[in-house]
Amino acid sequence: MTTPVAPALIAWHAVHGRHGLPWQRERTPYRVWISEVMLQQTQVATVIPYFERFMLRFPDVRALAMAPIDEVLHHWTGLGYYARARNLHRAAQRIVAEHAAALPLEFAALADLPGIGRSTAGAILALATGARHAILDGNVKRVLARRFGIEGSPATRAGDHEFWSRAEAETPLADVATYTQAIMDLGATVCVRRNPTCERCPLVADCVAHRAGQ
Repeated sequence: MTTPVAPALIAWHAVHGRHGLPWQRERTPYRVWISEVMLQQTQVATVIPYFERFMLRFPDVRALAMAPIDEVLHHWTGLGYYARARNLHRAAQRIVAEHAAALPLEFAALADLPGIGRSTAGAILALATGARHAILDGNVKRVLARRFGIEGSPATRAGDHEFWSRAEAETPLADVATYTQAIMDLGATVCVRRNPTCERCPLVADCVAHRAGQ
């Protein structure tokens, strides 16, 4: 009998997950959005001071939308992948124009904004509101691929469908925010790309990759 993923991860996160991060202290959709974009391709320790400075200067969507793009880019200097900052600015302007300066909480409208897309929209809604939406960032793909032995590439249409189907299936009906944070934390701190610390993993007993020595 295999151990269900969500309960194992939620229990693990209570003890071993990351707590007290700046964007976790006040989980508004805006703050979660900024943090999720900053965390793309960037480590948590690097993001923390950037996030805190960004929030001081751009505390809400309207402040971000009204700022000159050069100032937004200045506050992004050192984070790299500057298209992320440009998309934030463009999205903020659309949110002001189309959604009365509040991030839309309807999935399709949120995912349609520049630089957001399916996974980031799911993360914003799951973490900020607890709504049941799956996510599929790089860390989550790695956890699911190893745990379930998914061999298809997420870059192919069939592989992408398989990954999303599995992500949807494992997302629980309750405690969605905790589960979402937990699976991201596991991929970032335990089920890492090289030299994963499998002995610390709550999913190791049923992990296909571990069992196969891959």
